[in-house]
Amino acid sequence: MPEILIGIAIDVVVNKESSFVAGFGFETPQSQIAVLAVFTFLIWAGESLFEYFYLVLWRNLSQRLQAELRQETYVHMQSQGMVYFENHSTGELISILNDDVNQLERFLDGGANDIIQTVVTVLLVGGVFFYLSPVIALLAFTPIPVIIWGAFFFLKRATPLYADVREQVGRIASKLANNIGGIVTIKSYTAEDREAKALAAASEDYVVANSRAIAVSSAFIPVIRMAILVGFLFTFVYGGLQALDGNLNVGAYGVLVFLTQRLLWPLTDLAKTIDLFERAMASTRRIFGVLESPVQVADAGTQVLPIPVVGELTFSNVQFRFAGTSAGLSDFNLTVPAGKTTALVGVTGSGKSTVAKLILRLYEPNTGVITFDNINIASLSLHELRSKIGFVGQDVFMFDGTVADNIRYGDPSCTDDQLSFAVQVAQATDFINALPEGLDSAVGERGIKLSGGQRQRLSLARAIVKNPPVLILDEATSAVDNETEAAIQKALEAIGRDRTVLIIAHRLSTIINADNIVVLESGRVVEQGTHSDLLNAGGAYSKQWSIQSNYATQSN
Repeated sequence: MPEILIGIAIDVVVNKESSFVAGFGFETPQSQIAVLAVFTFLIWAGESLFEYFYLVLWRNLSQRLQAELRQETYVHMQSQGMVYFENHSTGELISILNDDVNQLERFLDGGANDIIQTVVTVLLVGGVFFYLSPVIALLAFTPIPVIIWGAFFFLKRATPLYADVREQVGRIASKLANNIGGIVTIKSYTAEDREAKALAAASEDYVVANSRAIAVSSAFIPVIRMAILVGFLFTFVYGGLQALDGNLNVGAYGVLVFLTQRLLWPLTDLAKTIDLFERAMASTRRIFGVLESPVQVADAGTQVLPIPVVGELTFSNVQFRFAGTSAGLSDFNLTVPAGKTTALVGVTGSGKSTVAKLILRLYEPNTGVITFDNINIASLSLHELRSKIGFVGQDVFMFDGTVADNIRYGDPSCTDDQLSFAVQVAQATDFINALPEGLDSAVGERGIKLSGGQRQRLSLARAIVKNPPVLILDEATSAVDNETEAAIQKALEAIGRDRTVLIIAHRLSTIINADNIVVLESGRVVEQGTHSDLLNAGGAYSKQWSIQSNYATQSN
C-alpha cells in the first residue's frame, strides 16, 4: 500500500483536478493530499500493529513448537532400550535435543514468515501489475523463474553440506561431553594439551564444513541480484518510455517502479531464508531420525501382577547375544525362588549382570521366556514390571541435587521416617551427619562431591525407600570398606526376609549366607547350591573360593 499511495500522490500532483482521487469527490488537490495523508497514517499504524502481532505470535509459536518437539523427541528417546544408547553417544543425543531443536526454532522464528510474506507479496503485487500494465508485469516477472530455479539448484547443492555441518556439531558435542565427564582422567594423565588439540581439530572440521555450505549459499545472492536488476530495468525503461509516449499514466508509472522494488528486492533475502531453511531441514532430519527409530523393547504389555506380589523369577531356555559379540546367555534356565536370597557368581563376562538387565527388560532375549510370578514379563507394562523391582547397580548414578533428593528418587512420596530407616539400613547415617548440611547437602553432578562408597550407600538407600518385592544388587557393596560391607550384609539379611533378593557378586565372602548360589560360566549355569554344598562339590565355585581365600590370606 505505501508504494501505491506514492503513485497516487504523484498522480495528484501531475493531474490535480483530473486525478484518480478526484473521482471520489475530492476536487481540490489540497483535499486530495489531506485524504492521502490520512490513509498513509492509517496504513503505517496498521503496519506497525501487525508487525507487533507478527513478532509476538510467530515467536511464541516457534517457542511452543520447539518445546513440544524437544519433549516428544526426549520421550521417544527415553523409551528406547539400552542397545540404542550403546550405539549413540551422549553428546550426539544432547546436540539433537538442544542444538538441532534450536536450529529449527531459529527458522520458525523468522524464515517461515519470510517465505509466507514473499509468496503473498508476489501474488498481490502481481495482481496490481497486471491491472496497470500486463506487458510490464510480464517483463517484471521475467526474473522470478530464474530465481526459483536458482533456489532449487542451490538447495540441492547445499543439502549434503549442511548434513555434514550437523554431523560435525554432534561430534563436537560428543567430544565435549566425554572430556568433561572424564576430566579426572585427563588431568591424571596430563592430557590437557592433547585433548585441547583434539577439540581444536574437531572445531576446525566444523569450520571447514560450514565454509563449504557458506560458499554455496553465498553464491546464490549475486545471481538473485542480477536477475532482479534485469526485472527492474525492464520496468524502469519500458515503463518510462510508455509514460513519455502518453500510453501510461505518470502515477501508474510511479506505482510500477516502486512496486518493482517491493516485489523483487525482498527476494535478495531469499538466500538468507533458504540458508536458514536448509540448516533447519538438516536438523529436522536428525530429529526425525530419533523419532522414527524403532523401539527395541516394546512397552505393549497390559497384564498386571497379582496382589500380593510373590516375587518368583524364572528363566526358561533364554538365549541372548550382544550385537557383534559372543557375550550373553546360552540356553539359560534358572529359577529365583520367592522370598529367598539368590546369588550369581562367576568370572567377568560370564553373564551375571546380563541376567539382571534382562529381568528389568533393558534388553530383550533373542529366544526363550522370562516369567515373574508365572507371567511372561513381556506381557507386563514396563512400569508394572520395574515398579516391583529395586535395582542397585555397580555404576551408581547420582542426580544433581541434595542427598535427600537422591534417596527420595526411589519413592518421592516417602515420609521422613521411611527415609531415615533407609539411611540407617544402608549404613549411611554417619557420613550423612558429617556432611555440612546433612540430608540437604548437595551431591554435585553425578555425585562428584561424594566418594564411591558413599554413592553406593545412597543408591542402596534409594532402593530400600522404594520397598520393592524384588531387590537386585549388582556388586552393590564393591566400593565400601570391609567393615561397612559387613554391616550392610547384616542389614540386608533383615530387609531380605520375605523379599526376593538377587545378589550379583565377585567377592564370594559377601554371599556365603545366600539361600542359593548360582555359578555361571560363558552364559550358562554350571552349578548351584549353598556355600557348603558347593565347596564340598569341588567344582568351579570351590576353585574360585580357594583362589580368593589364598589371596586374602597373602594380603593379610
